[in-house]
Amino acid sequence: MVKVDGPEALKSLVGKEIGVSDWLAVTQTRIDQFANATEDRQWIHTQPERAKEESPYGATIAHGFLTLSLLSTFARQVLEIAGVRLAVNYGLNRVRFPSAVREGTRVRARIQLVGARDVEGGGEATFVCMVEAEGADKPCCVAEWIVRYYL
Repeated sequence: MVKVDGPEALKSLVGKEIGVSDWLAVTQTRIDQFANATEDRQWIHTQPERAKEESPYGATIAHGFLTLSLLSTFARQVLEIAGVRLAVNYGLNRVRFPSAVREGTRVRARIQLVGARDVEGGGEATFVCMVEAEGADKPCCVAEWIVRYYL
């Protein structure tokens, strides 16, 4: 866990890997909950028997957006910024899903800080996040993510 004293201190970490999160299991329950929350109940995510027979993956897979939505959880595991009143997801510059996450797979994120700047009332950080699936050759998600931190 990297701990810094306020958003200004992030500037000294630009270009460095902040850390690697813990592994998190992507269970069918988690996939189903996400499907219900987003109303994306495509069979490749929600019907294990059909996915086993018909899917090129041989199992259900997590939604790409489910994998992406875990970035906040992973970031909290590797970075703590003191004095921040509020952190806001400001957006994404680029997102790719190079490989699927099969149900039951564990994932984690490698997070690198690639930019930091001042904004009114706080700071803005740009991270490159690479989500890895355990045992996979390619990452399952690569995203450039912008977060604003307000004091």
